[in-house]
Amino acid sequence: MGQCLSGRRGRVGTLAAAAGVMVGGETATAAPGVRQVAADFAEQFRSYSESKKQWKACMEFILRHLPDYRDLPDYRDPPDGGGRLDQLLSLSMVWAYHLFLGCSYNKDLLDKVMEMADGIEVEDLPQFTTRSELMKKHQS
Repeated sequence: MGQCLSGRRGRVGTLAAAAGVMVGGETATAAPGVRQVAADFAEQFRSYSESKKQWKACMEFILRHLPDYRDLPDYRDPPDGGGRLDQLLSLSMVWAYHLFLGCSYNKDLLDKVMEMADGIEVEDLPQFTTRSELMKKHQS
């Protein structure tokens, strides 16, 4: 995951600046114009390997939580604006990789991202078979 994340990691500082367009901590859905500006901006974080469907879901995840994860001025944060926004991008990727690629992660982490994604609708999700399920089927 770290290698894929690096494509988004370098531009997090710019995302921190864009988080400022969120009015008073309200979600982007409160102001359609603001949501479009944020969505247009967020497009630069799309990985070249993400399909339109994957990116749409990932961007929805990011935009939904952007007001909660924008960096607050803090002497401990790196000057490139990393910190919490970097964490949000990572969480969005964990969720998307689990959903679309079948990657598995720590239960607490999966519980967190699934809760964060609650209500985001994604159509035509792939179905995955685990190794354990395959072994059971073979033994039957």
